[in-house]
Amino acid sequence: MQRRRLVVRGVVQGVGFRPFVAGLARRLGLAGFVRNESGAVVIEVEGPEAALDGFASALPRDRPSLATIDAIESSRLAPAGDATFVIGDSTVVGGRRTSIPPDVATCDACLRELLDPDDRRYRYPFLNCTQCGPRFTIITDLPYDRDATTMAAFPMCSACRREYDDPGDRRHHAEATACPACGPHLWWEDRSSHGQAVAPDVDAIDIARQALAAGRIVAIKGIGGVHLACDARNDEAVIALRTRKGRGDKPFAVMVPSTVAARALCHVSDAEAVQLESRARPIVLLHRRSGSEDRISAHVAPGQDTLGLLLPYAPLHALLLSADAPLVMTSGNRADEPIARTNEDARGRLEALADGFLLHDRDIHAVCDDSVIRVFRGAPLPLRRSRGFAPYPVHVPVDLPPVLAVGGELKATFCLASGHEAYLSQHIGDMETLETLLAFERAVGHLMRLFAIAPALVAIDPHPGYLSSRWGREWALARGIPVVTVQHHQAHHASVLAEHGVPAGEPVIGVVFDGTGYGDEGSIWGGEVFVGGYESVRRAAHLMATPLPAGHVDVRHGARLALAYLAAAGLTWDDDLPCVRACSAAERQVVGQRIAHRLGTAPSSSMGRLFDAVASLLGVHHVSEFEAQAAMALEAAAARAGAAPDDGTCRFGLVEEGETIRLDPAPVLRHLVDALRRGTHPDVLAARFHEAVARAVHAVVLRLRTSTSIGTVGLSGGVFQNVVLLDRVVSLLEQDDFRVLTHRQVPPNDGGLSLGQAVVAGVTPSSPWRTPAG
Repeated sequence: MQRRRLVVRGVVQGVGFRPFVAGLARRLGLAGFVRNESGAVVIEVEGPEAALDGFASALPRDRPSLATIDAIESSRLAPAGDATFVIGDSTVVGGRRTSIPPDVATCDACLRELLDPDDRRYRYPFLNCTQCGPRFTIITDLPYDRDATTMAAFPMCSACRREYDDPGDRRHHAEATACPACGPHLWWEDRSSHGQAVAPDVDAIDIARQALAAGRIVAIKGIGGVHLACDARNDEAVIALRTRKGRGDKPFAVMVPSTVAARALCHVSDAEAVQLESRARPIVLLHRRSGSEDRISAHVAPGQDTLGLLLPYAPLHALLLSADAPLVMTSGNRADEPIARTNEDARGRLEALADGFLLHDRDIHAVCDDSVIRVFRGAPLPLRRSRGFAPYPVHVPVDLPPVLAVGGELKATFCLASGHEAYLSQHIGDMETLETLLAFERAVGHLMRLFAIAPALVAIDPHPGYLSSRWGREWALARGIPVVTVQHHQAHHASVLAEHGVPAGEPVIGVVFDGTGYGDEGSIWGGEVFVGGYESVRRAAHLMATPLPAGHVDVRHGARLALAYLAAAGLTWDDDLPCVRACSAAERQVVGQRIAHRLGTAPSSSMGRLFDAVASLLGVHHVSEFEAQAAMALEAAAARAGAAPDDGTCRFGLVEEGETIRLDPAPVLRHLVDALRRGTHPDVLAARFHEAVARAVHAVVLRLRTSTSIGTVGLSGGVFQNVVLLDRVVSLLEQDDFRVLTHRQVPPNDGGLSLGQAVVAGVTPSSPWRTPAG
């Protein structure tokens, strides 16, 4: 007889790992125990050597589907003479914490119970088991036990306790398990009922379905926050929701009951179906089918050739959608505010938005918005990493000190990192209001407590106007912690390297295209090509800087930007150009004076702003109501045209100045203007512009490989959410045998910025940007 101690680290709490271990040990005739500790699952197992070897082999191979094993530490102990194998009580020890799983969609077994009239959980909207349901949003502390979740308020009934204690039951140690007799409850409130429940439980669901069918807007408290929902087929309801939220033309996500229903609205590839049906249940951005306008309101995604669809991921959704009516499901907030989390918050902040409320009494501890992805070459391209993914860690190839990286301003996330694990927060939102800043601060405290990481370093963006940077500096100053400022685009570059495991010291050519990032001496960058790694980068190439109107309103007006680019290219503002017609005579005069006298302008090398300007120049889109609206319209136009014939006449100029290459957009703009005047369709010109950008990247990278011998290229920044551009760039580079790194775990936009900040700050403690503690 032998005894072994196994310490298992990874995502091994809250995923049915202890019951799996107990069942495996008992099948092999082994004795001992398994228990949660703060940083791991600890197993002591005793029996014959052959059985112990079989146990050790099966542990990683047969683990539960939600579990991720990062490491197993094994040691030998003296036999203790145990007669049985038991699940022991959890213990709390200092030091490292284990990873915890995200919320996952309802499993098939639970769905069958939900719809079975003979089951005691029939139509119960909070059923779950060890393989599904809420995790991250209800955990208050580790180790993961019921009393460390918001389910602590619901003592189990005898029937649930029997299942919980039964090693053969799939609810064995399912911490969130409940039933109608002992668990959370749902109720309906009218807007006029002032917090008084009108109908409880299943009656509330029926009332909500009737309200949605009647064109009313319903606030639905879910797993990670409150949604606002309406019938996606009803024009009046969708318009009302858009108006009440102050949403402008920003697309809504639509929940459909099945992949079959999704395919009736959109083209869904096999790879996209896999993502739709995955346990994470993200919103998947899909291309619309022609004729789908008859099945869904045109006001759901005005002007877009894509729809964001998601499948039900909670029992409540399955019950609400059983009538096969697609529902708009959007965050329960006004524009620029955080999502409502509590019942009181929903009543107070959403009273003017919702006609009725479907609420429950299980607290949401961590707000977690829906994730959004595209599928690129069969793999996910994250656009927003949140529910279903957060707080899974990204394993980084460098050993980091405890660091807090606070991200940027738009699509804000933060990152807590220590050792080789980087924990990205859920999507917080745009850091432009005090309410969002408070939500950010609350989320920081939650993750610090869960993972027992006390930052010794804070990483921030250099932009002086970012709330996140100001908060990070003040937070560090109050604790005497050093601050490292990480240049915006270097952080993007580092983020794609880190998620692909590029080791420290290995240089990569990094192409970083986005809308805005603070550069040298107050300039705005965003069309950058770097050479280097985490420790340092050289700005080897960039889009030629153009003085652009720099006000917050100016950035939204693509026509004003187009005028500035035309002026820089020596092209006149003739009335036959769409961007000129989009500006009044008075507006043109003011913009002209500002450009001529450098008043209220800033030099910008932003590729994102060039996309906005070209969209207006071609008459595709002039004024953006939400970020990247013009660029999305330009991508859609290029996709409609397909591959543009390449005659070599639409090309960026490449100007070498010492060791730096500048990409001059003037030749491209001249080509587009001439082609417009010849009557070339704007969609074709949009495709030519995409091709010109891709060819410019290819040409620059080829030159840099010649001078540096580097054969790996990383693509990052929000512009690379554009899959038309991304696919063409990757194709051109791969044809010349480059290894191309694109984002697969974190977004290319600013949602992935904090990962890069954490790694750069952690490996460059002597950075010239470093601010001493205090």
